[in-house]
Amino acid sequence: MFLPSLLALVLASSATGLVTKDGSGRLPAMGWNHWNAYRCNINEDKILSAAKSIQDLGLQDAGYEYINIDDCWSVKSGRDPVTNRILPDLTKFPAGISGTAKTLHGMGFKVGLYSDAGSKTCGGYPGSLYYEDIDAATFSEWGIDYLKYDNCNVPSSWPSDEYNNCHPDYNHPTGPNATCPDDPNVAPPDYDWSTSSTAKRFKRMGDALLKQDRTILYSLCEWGQAGVETWGDSIAQSWRITDDIFPYFARIRHIVNYNQFRLNYVNFWGHNDADMLDLGNGNLTTVEARTHFALWAAMKSPLLIGTDLSVLASELVDVLKNPYLINFNQDPIVGEPAMPFNWDWTYNDAQPAEYWAGKYRNSGEILLLMVNWGEEEKTMRAAFGVVPSTTARGAYEVTDVWTGKDLGLQRRFVEATVEPHGTAAFMLRALEPV
Repeated sequence: MFLPSLLALVLASSATGLVTKDGSGRLPAMGWNHWNAYRCNINEDKILSAAKSIQDLGLQDAGYEYINIDDCWSVKSGRDPVTNRILPDLTKFPAGISGTAKTLHGMGFKVGLYSDAGSKTCGGYPGSLYYEDIDAATFSEWGIDYLKYDNCNVPSSWPSDEYNNCHPDYNHPTGPNATCPDDPNVAPPDYDWSTSSTAKRFKRMGDALLKQDRTILYSLCEWGQAGVETWGDSIAQSWRITDDIFPYFARIRHIVNYNQFRLNYVNFWGHNDADMLDLGNGNLTTVEARTHFALWAAMKSPLLIGTDLSVLASELVDVLKNPYLINFNQDPIVGEPAMPFNWDWTYNDAQPAEYWAGKYRNSGEILLLMVNWGEEEKTMRAAFGVVPSTTARGAYEVTDVWTGKDLGLQRRFVEATVEPHGTAAFMLRALEPV
């Protein structure tokens, strides 16, 4: 049974969100980030080559508009001794970050950059803690449109959070009603996480960005700590909901399992960031990559490609360009994500929710996903009347999201044989708006 305390948390209403002047961040960001492909082995040529690939592969036309430079772009030894500015590494970026940004803007892209709410970045480069105003002004001057803000190397002088990021009904991986092992400082259910030191530390940069004439989308990368889903949209447009993704199916399951309990905080201007898309990396199969992309799109996570596009298989490019899933993720009318249904709301990394549905444009259309997390092929059925926003006696025109094939009029249910780790995905259209 769905526990009352968990129910209250899941149904908690999201705040209005931080509205930007130019509309940036109203919908989940789409683009490319260099980290998962290149780590610190980065330079301007690789950034511009990736941007050209995004154009040539049709991904820019599909909506991928941000080119994001992650860690390791600056001089590692320190800041300018006079201005205290972070210095771009001119060996890697001969024209500076501003020169690279100018070229990317000329190609029709927006440009993202990376910094950290600590003394150093995760790669050991200068962080922005205590330099927020200087860095925000610098990034604005350079033409930056997006800031990914990480959570490494927090000085010991910075106060620790009063409570651990663990809730007895909600956050702990052993499931509802679990306690946090060896930690007596469990936050009560009504604790205001916006008063935590983590929230205050990230708010410093949010305040600095708001002082700039240029809109810079603010993406918190604080690893899902300090109940970020409850306060993230007061200072930013997206926030990482877990620690890092890795290109293994077990990791995809883990992120989905964690995020499915927090989706009621997602709406216009505020998005749970499930981390970068790992299609083309590690040992993910094409079937698993489809499940990965379908759920990221359905959960209305930002869609940030994180792979070497020069070697990305054509079938994975097609997945990244899937118009049905992108249109759902970027829906300008409905801000809510697809939600699990026909599920017992059990926290289980090996078995997240199998059935997901979400309304599209309030037009009587519904995105339906049926996910087979198991190791054997199985037949899955979603009955009308059980699928949210459908009626048991309704008739629905059904389109296969992966093939675009019209499956005709379906009554009572939709059924599919689903491969292990695969996802059957459909758009349902009512004969008359429901």
